[in-house]
Formats: sequence, structure tokens, C-alpha cells
Amino acid sequence: VAMASMTAPRLPFLAARTCSAAAAFSSLSSSPLQCCPVKRTSATNTNSAPLLSASRPGAPAADGVGSADLNRLRASAMPVADSPLPTYTDPHELPRPLTGADLMESGGEGLKVAYQGFPGAYSESAAKKAYPHCQTVPCEHFDTAFQAVENCTVDRAVLPLENTLGGSIHRNYDLLLRHELHIVGDVRLAVRHCLLANRGVKIGDLRSVMSHPQALAQCEHTLTELGIEQRQAVDDTAGAAKLVTEQMLQDTGAVASSLAAELYGLDILAENIQDEKENVTRFMMLAREPIVPQVDKPFKTSIVFPLEDWKPAQLLKALAVFALRDINLTKVY
Repeated sequence: VAMASMTAPRLPFLAARTCSAAAAFSSLSSSPLQCCPVKRTSATNTNSAPLLSASRPGAPAADGVGSADLNRLRASAMPVADSPLPTYTDPHELPRPLTGADLMESGGEGLKVAYQGFPGAYSESAAKKAYPHCQTVPCEHFDTAFQAVENCTVDRAVLPLENTLGGSIHRNYDLLLRHELHIVGDVRLAVRHCLLANRGVKIGDLRSVMSHPQALAQCEHTLTELGIEQRQAVDDTAGAAKLVTEQMLQDTGAVASSLAAELYGLDILAENIQDEKENVTRFMMLAREPIVPQVDKPFKTSIVFPLEDWKPAQLLKALAVFALRDINLTKVY
């Protein structure tokens, strides 16, 4: 994965206005034609031939489509629209189609946003930070959230990409290659892990703890210092809190958020148990349609591509494409 400060806006297709040669010269006789100078319009479509105008000397052309004179026999001019098409000297001035993102409030009113995990997961907090007024939709797995966006069940998905302690979430990088979705933003969430247990359970009573593998890795040393040696990996942090509550476990705790403790009725035995206090997870915001960047603020571009085969220097050749154009990469995975 390469993230670079380069964008490639998608331009709308503008059909060139052309006329039928048979219609333009249907009333002309078989006498030799008088050649007239070619006049190009100010707007040119690179996908088609330039618009031409043929007129008799002294006769004004009408919007780039004129009339032809043959031995003083004049063909009637082609009809033109009352309002001429706007001309654009720069392709970037072309208007772009509205997307669903343009019709939504910045706070996410009316949006359904998918995340992985049970209610109370850190991903739900990230979704609320990205779209404060959205309706969050929990999904069992990462690929379920991808499919929910593709199938129009939801409008967006907010999923983790990397953590300052645990590193990259490899599964989501792989899913980006399998699904036709676009990254339209990212959001960073400070992760504050808590040790949770059922009411009345003390830290000394715990023999094991369950949570998402990333959360367990982020709290490895602290849990060892607390005397909890056994680890149980589950799909997400809030799911671990839910299991502890439902099974009324007395010797097993959960590593999850304070919100999960509130939702599932658990006691917080210890707060901020991550090994490094600066523990931040970066989440990506996914949509079905890309957002064309504007010039009012800087944008990042995320590019995901596979190498065709494992020949020597394949990675070097891929990175050289950016280096030769002085494009800075903030992360390579």
C-alpha cells in the first residue's frame, strides 16, 4: 500500500456537437466547392475531431457551425442552441457529478455506518468520531462490513488500518484488493484499554483475560505485571466484554473500553492498561464512490496494488514510479 499526495480526478464525459455532412450539404449542387478557412472553437474534445465552420466570405458564423456558399447558392445554417455551451480552458474546471457525499451533512446525518464488532467496540467510537450523528451498524467480521457497503445496506464503513503499538491490520489491506470500495477519509482514535470483570471480582481472582489479539498485544506487559498469564483471543474487544457478562465468568476478565463496561454492566478494575500511553489506531472511512479532492485543503491518496509476479526488483520498480516524480510516501505496506 502506498499513500502519496497525488490525486487523479475523474472527469465527466462531454459529447462533442457534430452534424451530419449529408444534412449540411443536401441542398448543394454538384459544382466545385469553394474552400473556406477552418475555424476551431475554443473548446476542444480530445476524444473527437474539432468542430469546423464553413461560411461564405463576409457571412458571420453562428456558434462554430456556419453555412456553405456554392456559386451563390447558400445552404441553410444548422440550428444551434440559444445558450452556447460553456468553454473551459483548463480540464480541472470541468464540473463533476454530485456524489452521495455531497448530499450528506458533514456530521453524518442520515448516514448508516458499518463497523466491525459488537456495540461498545473501539470501531464504533471511531465511526461516531468520523460521523458524529450517524447511525452505526455492527458487523460480525471485517469482510461483512465491506459487503454491507457494496450491497448498499449501509452508506459507509469505518475500519481499522493500523495501530501505533500493534502495527498494521493485515486483513483489511487484503480486503481492499478484493472489494471495489474507495477510501474517502481517515480518523485517528486514542485507545484507552480497561481491565473489566463481573461485579465483585477482584484482580487477584483473575486467571485469564480475553480480548481482540491486537488489544492483548498492546497490554502484554501490564497484564503480566498484574499476574494474569493466560490470554484468550476473540473477534473484538466489546465481544469479549459481552462473553464475560453472558457466561458470568468469575476468573476471566476482558480488555475493552469504558463504554463496553457501561453497556454490559462490568466493573472497571484498571484503566489505561496499554503498555504505551500514546496508543492510537488509525481508521479508514470507506464508500462506494470516490470523492474528488478540492484545492482548499491537502489530500492524501491511498493506492493498493499487487505485484504481477515475484521477479527481482519488482518492489524497486514500483517505488521508482513515485520517486521519479518527487511524490512523498507516508507509508508503504
